Amino acid sequence: MKLQVSFDVTDLEETQHVASQIADYVDIFEIGTLLIYKYGIDAVKQFKELYPQHTILVDSKIVDRGKYAVTLFAHANADWVTVMAGTSREVIHSVTSAAHSFNKKVMLDLLDSSSVGQSALEAKNLGIDALLFHQPYDAAESLVFLEQWEMVRGNSAVPVFVSAKINRDNISDILKIKPDGIIIGSSIVNAEDPREAAEFFHNVMFPKNPE
Repeated sequence: MKLQVSFDVTDLEETQHVASQIADYVDIFEIGTLLIYKYGIDAVKQFKELYPQHTILVDSKIVDRGKYAVTLFAHANADWVTVMAGTSREVIHSVTSAAHSFNKKVMLDLLDSSSVGQSALEAKNLGIDALLFHQPYDAAESLVFLEQWEMVRGNSAVPVFVSAKINRDNISDILKIKPDGIIIGSSIVNAEDPREAAEFFHNVMFPKNPE
């Protein structure tokens, strides 16, 4: 399982400050679309220069011009890009083909999928390396969450990362479904003490065996 932290903010300097505090506990740094809109590929380059050992994922949300978009981010040393499930199969395939030619990986964002089960079913044949499952978790609506999860997990052997507005109250419930990756944003990035928050989630995800 991987811990991915999402930076959905607009201040690159502050983002890098937070990253420096939490790097010990994080596997993947996600450069959010707002940072890309504001700083372009420079945000990606700077992160990879600062954290060469970390995986850098660009939340590029590609829907068109896949080959060219991937080329830009690959040259900026991104490790992963995202493509939207709602776009055409041709675009998705062009993204995966281009990414793999650079030894990069692609995450399929199911946010705009008309059928998450069908998207999951087709993912492997399209060359997708991981799925991004967007379904906010609410204990009162847990059955809806689990139903959607089963439609994704039950139709694909591709790794699935979960982004579900994860916080200290629901992390244990999320871990019960055994995702391949957990994506956390504001619960770490906007925490009063980001390092403490990152350590908390890391320890819940990877508990130490008792002596």
